[in-house]
Amino acid sequence: MRAPGNLALFSTASLLFCRSVTQPTPAIVPQSAVRPLPRWALWLLCIAYIVPGFIGRDPWRGADMTAFGYMLELAQGHTPWLAPLLGGMPPETDGLLPYWLGAWAMQMAPAIVSSELSVRVPFVLLMVLTLLVTWHGIYHLARSPGAQPVAFAFGGEAQPADYARAMADGGLLALMACLGLAQPSHETTSYLTQLCCTALVFYALAAMPNRSTLPVLALLAGLAGLVLSGAPALAQLYGLGGAMMYLWCPVQTTESRQQARTFAMVVALMTLASAALAWQLDLWRWRLAWPQDNGKEWGSLARLLIWFTWPAWPLALWTLWRWRKQILTRHVHRHLMLPLWFVLVSVAATLATLPSDRALLLCLPALAALAAFALPTLRRSMAALIDWFTLLFFSVSAIAIWVIWISTQTGFPAKPAANVAKLARGFTPEFSGLALSVAVLASTAWCGLVWWRAGRHRKAIWKSLVLPASGATLSWLLLMTLWLPMLNYARSDAPQVHAIVSAADAPTCMHMHGLSRGQVAAMQYHGALRLVPLSEPPLCPWLVMAPPNGSERNAAPSPDMASWSLHAVYGRPTEKDDTLALYRRNTP
Repeated sequence: MRAPGNLALFSTASLLFCRSVTQPTPAIVPQSAVRPLPRWALWLLCIAYIVPGFIGRDPWRGADMTAFGYMLELAQGHTPWLAPLLGGMPPETDGLLPYWLGAWAMQMAPAIVSSELSVRVPFVLLMVLTLLVTWHGIYHLARSPGAQPVAFAFGGEAQPADYARAMADGGLLALMACLGLAQPSHETTSYLTQLCCTALVFYALAAMPNRSTLPVLALLAGLAGLVLSGAPALAQLYGLGGAMMYLWCPVQTTESRQQARTFAMVVALMTLASAALAWQLDLWRWRLAWPQDNGKEWGSLARLLIWFTWPAWPLALWTLWRWRKQILTRHVHRHLMLPLWFVLVSVAATLATLPSDRALLLCLPALAALAAFALPTLRRSMAALIDWFTLLFFSVSAIAIWVIWISTQTGFPAKPAANVAKLARGFTPEFSGLALSVAVLASTAWCGLVWWRAGRHRKAIWKSLVLPASGATLSWLLLMTLWLPMLNYARSDAPQVHAIVSAADAPTCMHMHGLSRGQVAAMQYHGALRLVPLSEPPLCPWLVMAPPNGSERNAAPSPDMASWSLHAVYGRPTEKDDTLALYRRNTP
């Protein structure tokens, strides 16, 4: 009966001993701190994060609507698979893989499944795969020799497998907690494909010393996927960085120098093969866009870096500080240098390409890995600060979402409902019992989680990231349930297109001029129209045109409008300046 007390005494003595000598690693983790996160809770959290946003909404304007338009054209056989066109315009990005995935999903889906839902199925699987391989990548990094915690003098330190599992749980929570992940990871665009392929390459380079076949297959799929998704340069940088890491990694009993050279050769050959694939498909393009040349301000980029990667970036910086001795040595420690390289490449792409936020998306799995290695070194005061800030931030956010929803449903309090009516003109609130039930369950679970986290007996190493990940999931779920009709109305092109089609008495064809790719896709999908360029037959009685305003999308020269009369100008409900003009052909 006295064994537990003796073990605690020995563990305390071991900690004191470890602090009194030079430590090979800053991680001092007892076995009691690596208790597993319940699998049911982790899976439930992932489901609550992934599913909302993929169902129950229209394609949103911008990249989501544009990508859906190309997928629809491919699925219906209106454009070649190797050179798709939308309104006569090729895609802005060279990667065709996302369009193929969506088109194949539409072709294979049953007739009762809507096209906007069927195209999201492969992207749901991509998101699931991203979370899965990120967890396994961090797990294998935590199993590397340089990442192991300090061995206690009298035993009781965390066992390698348990330690790696707890670190992987913390890294996955850090990834889901990142504020910038929510919306891009739920869009059917090339950016989600690039994110998944980046996570595959990250996992492959992390797991190759411990496994053989699966990492090689993941590396092959990840590099090829990046090339086919329009990011061949990133594939080369990731692969070459991984090859150099294996050449410089320290020799350990489980990793001989010959093995490291073999790994480096395999990675280098696959990287060269992906470069040859990009060359064969003519996918190499230089799209550098420095801030001073493209209107990007350093201040806005700094704000993007801060909020998009929150709360992973403060923890990642803490990792670099506490593990600095391992970083500054002549040996390359895989658990630090691999995620650091991925982060640096993605941040450089953020500074040098457009759009900046989508390029920054690719650093999140590696940044979450760096954040995970801060957990063994966090002081109690810092962990408490994270908990309190997260509790206040997400609780206030959830309360605000609930108050605005209640106001739109009941009219009390009156001010939020008036603001919604002003910002989204013409919006009619909708009630959904299912959405309300899900929101109530999620809010109740958040209250229970806060109560659990307040328990002083919780010693799990991943405990500091439970509230950030759960709070981000709660906010996203509430937005995609309670606010979904309002967001759908504001972010969709459907209200504007329906107004135009209704005014034209539902024509079958319509001429177009100056429309962007997203506007063409919205007119064809929401309006069930066949759009024809103004200079081509047949002669349609109506013309929809984007009034010139100096933007790139309206750079086309003004046509001869002698045969047309302006019928009306229709703006989007939430943006008065985003207008489309409807013209009617003059009758002779």
